[in-house]
Amino acid sequence: MNLAYALPGTPAHGQSIAAVMVGPALWQACTEQLAREIPEEQFKIWIRPLLARASADGAVLTLQAANRFKLDWVRERYASRIGAILEQIEGHPIFLELAITPHQAQEKRSYPATYPAGNGAAGASVAAALPPPGEADGGGFKNRLNATLTFETLVEGSANRMARAAALHVASALGQLYNPLFIYGGVGLGKTHLLHAVGNRLLHARAQARVLYTHAEQFVSDVVNSYQRKTFDQFKDKYHALDLLLIDDVQFFANKDRTQEEFFNAFEALLAKKSHIVMTSDTYPKGLSNIHERLISRFDSGLTVALEPPELEMRVAILISKAAAEGADMPEEVAFFVAKNVRSNVRELEGALRKILAYSRFNRKEISIALAREALRDLLSIQNRQISVENIQKTVADYYKIKTADMYSKRRPVSIARPRQIAMYLAKELTQKSLPEIGELFGGRDHTTVLHAVRKITAGRKDLTELNQQLHVLEQTLKG
Repeated sequence: MNLAYALPGTPAHGQSIAAVMVGPALWQACTEQLAREIPEEQFKIWIRPLLARASADGAVLTLQAANRFKLDWVRERYASRIGAILEQIEGHPIFLELAITPHQAQEKRSYPATYPAGNGAAGASVAAALPPPGEADGGGFKNRLNATLTFETLVEGSANRMARAAALHVASALGQLYNPLFIYGGVGLGKTHLLHAVGNRLLHARAQARVLYTHAEQFVSDVVNSYQRKTFDQFKDKYHALDLLLIDDVQFFANKDRTQEEFFNAFEALLAKKSHIVMTSDTYPKGLSNIHERLISRFDSGLTVALEPPELEMRVAILISKAAAEGADMPEEVAFFVAKNVRSNVRELEGALRKILAYSRFNRKEISIALAREALRDLLSIQNRQISVENIQKTVADYYKIKTADMYSKRRPVSIARPRQIAMYLAKELTQKSLPEIGELFGGRDHTTVLHAVRKITAGRKDLTELNQQLHVLEQTLKG
């Protein structure tokens, strides 16, 4: 099934255009520009696997995605920008067509073997250039950094975009803006990853920089030891001479007056020499309990940014990316199933992924929704979610990339009407609601509208393999 996408003013099929580039060359030029604009993980997951085919006259460029899920994702998030880049390269509009890759196609994909400087290529060399976790840098100073936690291995989404941008700025402009940088959020949202990423990026640019990552509890221990052993000069040499201090979970300073006093002194010394401080906490500065007011004032004097729980599309991308890092291929529909059922944080997503991979390897079975459900049965049984019409509406809306409010609206474009009919069908199949009750929950619609939707989707499911597969994924997701 071909889904054509064209920008306003794009010529229709059949119009002759003398293309400057065609096929792989044009697509490679386009992907090189895209790789500069979007995060590496997103590029690898959504852009790099696309197959490009040009028409004989160069007027049409067809991009093929592996399945409908990936095709819809590319169309919604990247098609407009791809079209604009193609027009910029060629000097005139190019008709962009999106299609699902035929199952029998075995052609080799056309995409750049290397990323442009500053994106994938640079990122790929970062880990190799840095010392292993906890090792000393060139001067014998132990920075306690984990070299695998970089900006390149952090999946970007709306939940962490501002914090990531601020952290990148700190790494490239040390001691200037956003000092201190205070990052807060719940457990497992990536605070520690960002701290290490800042340190690793700085050391990649300035190998001799004095960088230290430490947890607040380690700082407390260092303060106690320095007083017990009378080695306070060494403590000052360690903390007051840094170029970058990365300190995790400062809420652990609560009720520790001596530690707070020494951290205040270190804070002032570092700011005076234009060194940078990046901190994390489970709450914003003024929400911290039993911390001295003057310290909270310092925490709040730079930039404070929050990390939110990852949204659905970010959870899907995280699962696919981390599975790939483990050498496993996670189908998009399985990632969608897991992401819908594990919502709280990245740590829980990683835990769910580990269970699925272990179960798959132990049983020598390919990863599928059925396997994921079996591997996560304990987690899913704990949730024991009651299937409701509201949950069906939200799940279907998420899957088809529309707003939940569209389920109740009077709008009738196909992109909304079909998902609405699917949601009505699932409500009839998976709940005990009557047709009038379902109609009422879909914006006060008549029961005959619901009946029409149920009949239409039932018939379509028998004839349309793609629709049947989509319904199967949605049912598996809803049933948990």
